Amino acid sequence: MGRVLSGAGRGARRTPGGRRRVARWCAGVLLAPVSAVLLCRAGGVDGTTPVPQLLAFLPWLLVPAVVALVLSAGGRWPVGCVWGLLAVGVTGFFLRPHDTGRPPPTGPVRAQLRVLTANLEFGGATPGLLEALRRERPDLVAVQECAPAVCGAALEGAEVRAAYPFRRIVGGGDAEGSAILSRFPLEPDGGVRGRLAMPGALVRVPGSGGEVRLRFQVAHPMPPVPGGVGVWRTELGRIRDMAAGRGAVATVIAGDFNASQDHAAFRAVLDTGMRDSAAAVGRARTPTWPAGSQRLGVRLGVRLGVQIDHVLVSAAVEPRSARFLDLGGTDHRALVVDAGLRG
Repeated sequence: MGRVLSGAGRGARRTPGGRRRVARWCAGVLLAPVSAVLLCRAGGVDGTTPVPQLLAFLPWLLVPAVVALVLSAGGRWPVGCVWGLLAVGVTGFFLRPHDTGRPPPTGPVRAQLRVLTANLEFGGATPGLLEALRRERPDLVAVQECAPAVCGAALEGAEVRAAYPFRRIVGGGDAEGSAILSRFPLEPDGGVRGRLAMPGALVRVPGSGGEVRLRFQVAHPMPPVPGGVGVWRTELGRIRDMAAGRGAVATVIAGDFNASQDHAAFRAVLDTGMRDSAAAVGRARTPTWPAGSQRLGVRLGVRLGVQIDHVLVSAAVEPRSARFLDLGGTDHRALVVDAGLRG
């Protein structure tokens, strides 16, 4: 009997060690994918699926990193503790806005601008957009997923035409359709080639001292879905090329970029000298997707989302404020930016 009790005692003594091994194993399982994503972020590459999708939610990598750190401490695993601390620290480092620290625009303010961008999810948020136009009275509007039968017809209505006599509405499908609405005269200025319509226009903005020319571009590259990362990267590259070739003309690029500041392909657009308006006014991490869906019929937790809808501006445009609107009927939030146009 004494030997049996002794064996039971040895089994009991082994139990804490077994728990520690399980804790270490779980910590390693959590830290491995987190580290892979952080290495791609540090290396300036978006990688392949699932890395681009996980990069969009980089701030939330803090959750598995912290859990792994706690497990490593409980499992008395020094390597895991150091690994977890590094993962938490590196993730925190990357939470900083990408383009802060650039000098503010200089020169006199020639005009005030209000820009609104909204993805309507196949036209489902068209009533919300119309209400936002009445309430916010933006000067320039970029619309994505403007379904012709719903959104396109509404934007051709008498009320919208009276408020926005200048417009470009292009694209033939529910997701492909895009629109530019303007209070000021505009002329077509090409656009960016993509599977979803991305029109551009040259806007003649009245201002103090005379007319100011502004290039206004809608952004809506394909999302980085599994199997479509290459198309997403190519189309963001075309937006980057457009931004790099803008010359001295004041430029605004607005829309659903399907990318956050944690994607190298999006940062390449910013590195041409464009600024993210929300980041410039301290709202770099405010989520815009997923906000809700007409297809799901439910509201989703936008606080768990990511900012993929942006208004990017060149040095001649100074953001003053950025506000996010819930339109209803879409899985995106709209973005309204007030800015000063310098000449």
